[in-house]
Amino acid sequence: MSLAKDFRDFILRGNVVDLAVGVVIGAAFGNVVKAFTTDFITPLVGIMGKTSFSSYAIPLKGTNKILVGDFIDNIITFLLTAFVIYFCVVRPVNYLMSLKKSSEPEPDTTRECPECLSKIPIKATRCAFCTATVS
Repeated sequence: MSLAKDFRDFILRGNVVDLAVGVVIGAAFGNVVKAFTTDFITPLVGIMGKTSFSSYAIPLKGTNKILVGDFIDNIITFLLTAFVIYFCVVRPVNYLMSLKKSSEPEPDTTRECPECLSKIPIKATRCAFCTATVS
């Protein structure tokens, strides 16, 4: 196989394309949540009468300062993103997966050995654990 064909096969795998789409949509969603946090949430909450957390800082010697407000903004953004992803993606997918599992009972592939009660394949004629002959 040529290098170009190998690369094309790699790129066209379903999981690679799905991952790329997920990363792009995730980045765009992160920007939306960041804007929501900065423009709506932090002005409502505000620290010490300030309209935004991002303007809150602890001064150090000289012109240096610790940007505590920016850190708080990022924590709120992370928590909102996690909240939305959990309730809009994880819970619905888990619910749909539970419906799929409950509607399709899996057939038994093992049975108990009558001598030692260990699990053996249904088609086995001898127990692998106690070597007893099973019918």
